[in-house]
Amino acid sequence: MRIGVLSDTHGFLLPPLLDFFKPCDELWHAGDIGNLETLQKLQAFKPLRAVCGNIDGQDIRRECPETAVFSVEGLKVCMTHIGGYPGHYTPLGRQLIRTQRPGLFVSGHSHILKVMPDAQFQLLHLNPGAAGYHGWQQFSTALRFEINGGKPENLEVYRIRRDEAARFRNA
Repeated sequence: MRIGVLSDTHGFLLPPLLDFFKPCDELWHAGDIGNLETLQKLQAFKPLRAVCGNIDGQDIRRECPETAVFSVEGLKVCMTHIGGYPGHYTPLGRQLIRTQRPGLFVSGHSHILKVMPDAQFQLLHLNPGAAGYHGWQQFSTALRFEINGGKPENLEVYRIRRDEAARFRNA
């Protein structure tokens, strides 16, 4: 199973990002989708699991929960927008991890790409960074990987300079 993970689109999908996700079977969006149009484009493109983020309005919140807990190919996943990272989880992130015991914890919000193992909780933490052009980050980023035997493998990073990403907005 091939998975694409993105976050913090803030209402804009980069055309090259959709090319990056073409081989994926499913997409996961870790919040700050930005608008209903972006959500609907992703839903039309691939099967989508998504959570809402702090900038998302009621239209997105009606469609996407604050947290998602699910299993794919034997891998238990917890996803929320503001979840922190190993050693610095938010109270919600800690609660999800302690009660659900996932093998993979996915969050967004920071606009910082992070892939970090957590030895304490025996999980892998993924933050795909910010997929849109909005924000302070120098690069727009996303991730894709495979799930084999209940384990994430063959992780790949999508990365484009923010100024290059911004030019697609005007195209």
